[in-house]
Formats: sequence, C-alpha cells, structure tokens
Amino acid sequence: MSILSQKRQITLPKELCDRLFVQPGDDLTFLEHQGRITIIKKIKGSSDGALRHLKGSAKYSDRESLHDTLAKKHESSNVKKQAA
Repeated sequence: MSILSQKRQITLPKELCDRLFVQPGDDLTFLEHQGRITIIKKIKGSSDGALRHLKGSAKYSDRESLHDTLAKKHESSNVKKQAA
C-alpha cells in the first residue's frame, strides 16, 4: 500500500513496477475521473503515425492557417463571453 507523503509523493510497490515495466525517470500521466486516479505510462513513439491519414492542403500557407486558427479561437472566446 502506498502512502502520500507531505510533498504529495507516492512510492509505487516494486512488484507493481516490475510487472508494468515502470522504471525511474519514466514519463507518467495522471488522470482523474469520478474520484478515481488512473496512471498511464507514456511510451515514446506510441502515437507515431496517428495522424498520418491527414494531408495538408497546398492552397493554404502556414501563415494563413495560423491566422485562420487564431481568428476562430478569438471568435469562440467572444461568443463564450457574450453567453456568460
């Protein structure tokens, strides 16, 4: 059983780390949902190719895409402010 320290740190049992191949220095993500905590080990390269099916359009420059995205974000925040 792990106990939360005063510095909000926990120690994972060695047996659990061995089973899950968790090593010191591994990148872990903590998710909370409905009062439960899930710990996910990030694995380098696990999402490689996840967006491979998306293709950029040559008719839009990076600059145009950036400005369009920022404009949409700005419009969205204005709508939220007006609704509040």
